[in-house]
Amino acid sequence: MQIDHVGHFQASSPKRLGHFVLSRGFTLIELLVVVAILVLLVGIVGPRVMKTFSGAKTNAARIQISDLAGTLDIYRLEVGRYPTTAEGLQALVENPGNASNWNGPYLKKPSVPTDPWGFDYEYRSPGEHGAFDLWSLGADNREGGEGEDQDVHGWE
Repeated sequence: MQIDHVGHFQASSPKRLGHFVLSRGFTLIELLVVVAILVLLVGIVGPRVMKTFSGAKTNAARIQISDLAGTLDIYRLEVGRYPTTAEGLQALVENPGNASNWNGPYLKKPSVPTDPWGFDYEYRSPGEHGAFDLWSLGADNREGGEGEDQDVHGWE
């Protein structure tokens, strides 16, 4: 077999090798098969991915609450007490005025972070479950709930 100057195959012997046909596109059936496979993949994988994403925000809230609790412990070591409920978490970024030995800000950013859903964390000191209570109300920003709406408590 040889290739001519245009790039076509030519038989080098008198035996006929057949014609080579180059496909320049996909048939409608091939496209439908690909679309059907993609729809099946999205139908199977999509719900699992969405479940993972919703759980990710709850896990992020748990981690953030844990970090804030550690920062509150540092505040207590320096000031001698936790911020009161009235002072709130804002005492971690600016001196509430009555905190001697305040050596802040205690957070890297100039403001207190919000939970993964964009709401403020709830804080109470003294707490009902310990020296302080720190929690998020979840995606619905209301007490209770399930799934992404569930509350995330720092004392659990």
